[in-house]
Amino acid sequence: MHVDIIDLREFYARPLGAVVRRLVMQRLRARWKDVSGMSVFGLGYAAPYLSVFRSEAERIAALMPASQGIIAWPQDGPRQAALVQEDELPLPDSSADRMLVFHGVETTENTRVLLREVWRVLAPEGRVIFVVPNRTGLWARFDSTPFGHGRPYSRSQLTKLLRDAMFTPLDWEQALYMPPFNWPILLRSAVAWERVGTVLWPGFCGVNIVEATKQIYGATPERGLERARGKFYPIPDGSLAARSLKRCE
Repeated sequence: MHVDIIDLREFYARPLGAVVRRLVMQRLRARWKDVSGMSVFGLGYAAPYLSVFRSEAERIAALMPASQGIIAWPQDGPRQAALVQEDELPLPDSSADRMLVFHGVETTENTRVLLREVWRVLAPEGRVIFVVPNRTGLWARFDSTPFGHGRPYSRSQLTKLLRDAMFTPLDWEQALYMPPFNWPILLRSAVAWERVGTVLWPGFCGVNIVEATKQIYGATPERGLERARGKFYPIPDGSLAARSLKRCE
């Protein structure tokens, strides 16, 4: 089950959440240095990490699952957040150049369906980044942060999960080596923890960050996942909806 949107918003409003955002954002920005002219979408609770791409991307939106809830985003300018169903994202096939799935994989009730939808909307040459709590990390053991909810994954488990969903992992990074506590001394030394942890205990990171692309050879829809798209349902004559449709014809 997804973490409630209010809890997510409150976490990122606290000092610990601000540090998490800064540390992870550095790695995301290193992967996507320039998204000019691209369509960029976030799924789950990716809004805190999408802001840096707003000035570059041609289209950008935060897709928030209905079981999680939605908040207005961004706070300035036109709203670019949408409440969605994970099994039917409101995007055309192959329409996303970049996708960021954050606070999504570990908390979804149907991982396979979510990944198949991400596969469907990702462009053939597109890239998707999954940020998932690490099974052996300290952050997955404390439910005081969003990373302590849902099912964490080891690197090998996440690799198998993505390959089974017809994704090819391209590059891996790790983040969040500091303990998940809102202590000022830890927050001030967060960068030092990252540097030391990367060298001394890489397997105990808080999150695994994997960039992947979709496999397009031999792709066939999985049985049971086909859905009727663009299906029309009858509307009673005389209704407001029917009159609106007639005016558009």
